Amino acid sequence: MSKDGPSIPDEEWERFLRDAEAGTRSAPVEPSARARMVGRRLREETGPPPGWRTHQPPRRGRGKAWYVVGLLLAVAVLAVALDPGRVVGWFGDDKSASPAVESTPQLPTPEEPFRGSPAAEWFDGAAGISVPEARATGWMTKEEVARALDSTLDFLTASSMDPDVLRGERPKEAIALINPHQRDVQDYLAAAFREPGRENDPLLLFSRFEQTKVRLVGDVVKTRGQLTFREGERGAVEVTSDVTYVYPVVRAGTDGGEVARTIARRETVMSWDDPAKVITEAGTFSLVSYKVDSTNGGCDNFSGFFRPEFTAERAAKGSGKGPAVDPYDRDTSMDARMADKEDCGTATRS
Repeated sequence: MSKDGPSIPDEEWERFLRDAEAGTRSAPVEPSARARMVGRRLREETGPPPGWRTHQPPRRGRGKAWYVVGLLLAVAVLAVALDPGRVVGWFGDDKSASPAVESTPQLPTPEEPFRGSPAAEWFDGAAGISVPEARATGWMTKEEVARALDSTLDFLTASSMDPDVLRGERPKEAIALINPHQRDVQDYLAAAFREPGRENDPLLLFSRFEQTKVRLVGDVVKTRGQLTFREGERGAVEVTSDVTYVYPVVRAGTDGGEVARTIARRETVMSWDDPAKVITEAGTFSLVSYKVDSTNGGCDNFSGFFRPEFTAERAAKGSGKGPAVDPYDRDTSMDARMADKEDCGTATRS
């Protein structure tokens, strides 16, 4: 058994080709592994859309057996003509494979704002963030580590998914979880909402949109990511969150129309400090580092709000100067994603 489903013997495959050539409707359905290869080839040949700010992921190698793909495509076309209903089964129930056999792109709508995106299969909100099993670490018992992980999830929800914060309000609940005695961070937070800029960008930690420009579609934010933890300095429990958030929006003042998506991947490292060694407050953490890599959030934008663009704006600006990137790629580390920030790039999908 392969991971894509059971294969069939070579003699069955040869019979399929003979029956298909003869026009027989009872030819066996092609096994999913072969069909998925066709889908992958078609998806890899899809050209990138207009440019958004992002960065280069590692490129994947391409296969060389094009004559095999040509044969499979020819068989696929013939099989569709003979029995289009059965061909759907070649691709299983994987909705992400559907663009490979459709003639038009899966465009999002206000009713289905994640349509055509990998995020359509992701979980909603904090449910998309995996949490490791707690264990005694540093100065904390197993139960205390579990509470720290829960509080970390609370911070991510309050900072990147809270409806009021997304509409531009100050993230009071999230800020309340940050160590008030961490002076440099408190100075950053004060400046970020008073005078946002390159050095004091609130988007490093918080997701916010200007309601005069865009309106979020529905109440769902799709996520994928995880928490990890280890013992940090002075016996602290250091928790790292690496999460991708997907936000669908429409233009402000409209009931529908074009849906755009802003995709933000954040990595935040938090230190749950031992109060016997670090000045802190119970139930708060100190920030070790925080960064964001966003797509369609506004190129070189330091307004303090994500500023997604729609088709007309992207067409007017043309493609970005930077390299192409898949904003849904989570195999590339954040350090690699952030290595080249000089030019706005071109996203391969939204």
